[in-house]
Amino acid sequence: METLRERKKQRTREALLRTALELFTTRGYEDTTVDDIADAVEVSQRTFFRYFAGKEEAALALQEMAETHFLRAVRERPAHEPPMEALRQAVLESWDSLSEVVESVAPVEVFLRMYQVIESTPVLLAAHLRRSLETEEAIARVLAEREGVDVDADPRPRLAVAVFGGVMRLTERRWSTGEEASLDAIRALTVQYLEQVGPALTGSWRTH
Repeated sequence: METLRERKKQRTREALLRTALELFTTRGYEDTTVDDIADAVEVSQRTFFRYFAGKEEAALALQEMAETHFLRAVRERPAHEPPMEALRQAVLESWDSLSEVVESVAPVEVFLRMYQVIESTPVLLAAHLRRSLETEEAIARVLAEREGVDVDADPRPRLAVAVFGGVMRLTERRWSTGEEASLDAIRALTVQYLEQVGPALTGSWRTH
């Protein structure tokens, strides 16, 4: 059973994270300091560092929550689904249930605005891409387990995830620079690009 002390610590962490995200999305990542975040929550800088290694960890926290949720969704897809279909359904399920995942910390709108901050901030983008590689490796291992193959001997799990990851990177990049910054927009773009994978890889591009 969760103790009063544990609940207080959780509330402090969520307050720090919520405030950090609000400042990052309104003031900018580079123009927000740890002191700014701590002062806004009325705690010490030392308290901030009890919960986060630094600004970068706080900035990517919602993305980590979403990635964990997606990985769980992949694991829970029906065994009869082919790998790429399992990935497609898992990511759409993740978009559809995103608010349930992040709302304890921040509204979905803040999560989406942080995507734009990450894309426009080189240090965050580099960290995000590095973390994405780690997530892709974890997904490849889940697919290998689902399909009963050895991930180190069979290249197919990593190949499938590389294609899927590339599509998602393109989706994020195009969405973050587009005019429509809603959850519906990024979901629709995800569907559009995933549906084009097969024709783009195996079909002719020439028009006659």
